[in-house]
Amino acid sequence: MSEKIIRNGFIAAGLMNIIAVLVLSRFFTNQVIPETDPAVMSNFGLVMIMVWGLLYIAVAFTFKNAKWVVGTFVIEKLIYVVAWLLWMINNNVTDVYDKDLFAGIFYSVYGINDFIFFLFFLYVFYKLLVKPTDS
Repeated sequence: MSEKIIRNGFIAAGLMNIIAVLVLSRFFTNQVIPETDPAVMSNFGLVMIMVWGLLYIAVAFTFKNAKWVVGTFVIEKLIYVVAWLLWMINNNVTDVYDKDLFAGIFYSVYGINDFIFFLFFLYVFYKLLVKPTDS
């Protein structure tokens, strides 16, 4: 993967966090998302997801010098994937769709999105560990 593709991957991860939260939460007016999983997806939790997105974008141009930050991204994404899987096992997303389409979409896709970017960050972290200069 070229440096440009990796840089764009960080930017894409950031934009996904920021835009998805803003659109699907309807700029924090959609109360179904935080009511459905208040431990993880409270409005505070949604703001923090956006902060992570800003950090992904901030690291996009310096990722080669931030291997341990990228490693942190791997852990962070894995935590959200596990949280999503546990939520999916213990809940019915159809019930969320019945309350609100955007919240249903949010709960249907956030874990898949996080898994994809978990794999991306894991790849970048591995490459930085194996060849820390000139990725």
